[in-house]
Amino acid sequence: MELRKAALERMEGGSFDVLIVGGGINGAVSAAVLAGRGANVALIDRGDFGGFTSQTSSNLVWGGFKYLESYEFFLVRKLCVSRNRLIKAYPDNIKPIGFLATLDKTSPFPPWLAALGSLAYWAIGSFRTHWPRLLRPKKIEAVEPIINTTNARGGIEYYDAYLTDNDSRFVFGFVRSAMDVGAAAANYVELLGAERTRMGWRATLRDGENGRDFTCNARVIINAAGPFVDALNEDLGPQTDHRIVYSKGIHLVVPQLTKNERVLAFFDDTQRLFYVIPMGRRSVIGTTDTRVDNPYTAVTDEDRDFLLGQINARLDLDVPLAPADVIAERSGVRPLVVKRGGSDQTEVDWTKLSRKHEVEVDRPR
Repeated sequence: MELRKAALERMEGGSFDVLIVGGGINGAVSAAVLAGRGANVALIDRGDFGGFTSQTSSNLVWGGFKYLESYEFFLVRKLCVSRNRLIKAYPDNIKPIGFLATLDKTSPFPPWLAALGSLAYWAIGSFRTHWPRLLRPKKIEAVEPIINTTNARGGIEYYDAYLTDNDSRFVFGFVRSAMDVGAAAANYVELLGAERTRMGWRATLRDGENGRDFTCNARVIINAAGPFVDALNEDLGPQTDHRIVYSKGIHLVVPQLTKNERVLAFFDDTQRLFYVIPMGRRSVIGTTDTRVDNPYTAVTDEDRDFLLGQINARLDLDVPLAPADVIAERSGVRPLVVKRGGSDQTEVDWTKLSRKHEVEVDRPR
């Protein structure tokens, strides 16, 4: 509370090089990098830091293997480079882990083609992970007996990484790093509006703890509001070439399904990937990929039944998982970037939307 109070005292009537709106992973990293390079930074979030999309992730730190399918090789390369850097920079938090992908009759690719893809993926990632391998059904059953190989054509094992820590706590680590080098950061502070001045922007903020309004000045405002970037742009006035659409993803936390420290990957009946991810003495099943129009989501009975049905069909369990076995549920949205006026309405377009980032700059005219 004392840190927050001190940050608010600095913000009220203060002047900053940059005001960052949104304390998810993008805003937190932006604050840490800019403050670390000497910029005078203010960071706000109308909720808690890492409290929305950035606390509902799969905790996977991967190079985008599935994007090879859509030939986004440059994107995969950038993601792999970022993954490698994160593993090196945060060895206590981010660790390499094997992914065992079982390919059955519903899978869109034969095992040999997936194996070639895994070799290409390994090469694109500069051979920084353990080498991949092709597995026959009997080998899959030997290394992971819990997998039902009745309909399996084979599988592959390749390597990526995962975040062993809580994802929102990892986000806050960047917020804290920014604060340690001079940034003013406060959660539960909302941007009510901003107007351009000769020196940049005058922003009106509201302290969510007591409802008090105050102003601060900033040369630049960074909109890092994740799923809410469009609404904030509408309030501030910038016209952008892109907009956000939402992909809903859910996770089910269940008792530990396997003690082996690896991610199990499967294609569901709609040919979309989902995983069983280790989480200490628990397992996490997910994620789904569903088009929604609202960033506020929840796990529905239909979501839960679908995911449990898919995993029960692919694991050899003594007793199938039931809703009563679900310890906790997570639901969130991925904000995906599309061109304004572009077509994203068909199911084919939706499932193949790129996960690329776009940075747009609105300069004073």
